[in-house]
Amino acid sequence: MRGELQALSRVQKTSAARHIRAKLVALPVWTSAKSVLLFAPRQDEPDIWPLAELGLQAGKQVALPRFVSEAGSYEAAVIRHPVNDVQAGRYGILEPSGFCSVADPKRLDLVLVPGLAFDWHGHRLGRGKGFYDRLLATVSGKTCGVAFDIQLTPALPVEPHDVRLNCILTPSHWLEF
Repeated sequence: MRGELQALSRVQKTSAARHIRAKLVALPVWTSAKSVLLFAPRQDEPDIWPLAELGLQAGKQVALPRFVSEAGSYEAAVIRHPVNDVQAGRYGILEPSGFCSVADPKRLDLVLVPGLAFDWHGHRLGRGKGFYDRLLATVSGKTCGVAFDIQLTPALPVEPHDVRLNCILTPSHWLEF
């Protein structure tokens, strides 16, 4: 999967991300959400970053994962400005600065989730450390995998700690479970 993602051109990634964002903002899962947890994308993930500004403009509470070294896990932290409130985190991924307040994971209406691969049953293959699964285990709202079409596969291996998603969004698919 990593090789297939690297083979996608910048034009393909940009077009796919534009389709994903357009589909999402038209869906009730987005329009009805008052509080959303986004992710700052890596180079091999769909660029959903413009949703931070769109969410803030729509009056949504926007949060991002922030790594907590002492706990060895991520927490959701609220941003109010997508440029001034973020910094590069432990893995070089943008995350909320230390002054951003922690969001109550039980009050998140929608959580957008990255991954390496997703299957047609709501399972995801992460990057191998279980960070997102631990974070997802604390949330009450809808969990939605966001991916390029090539990241969908018929089935993935599942372990007891893996958290099943409520939905998956790609440029061509909206899957609900």
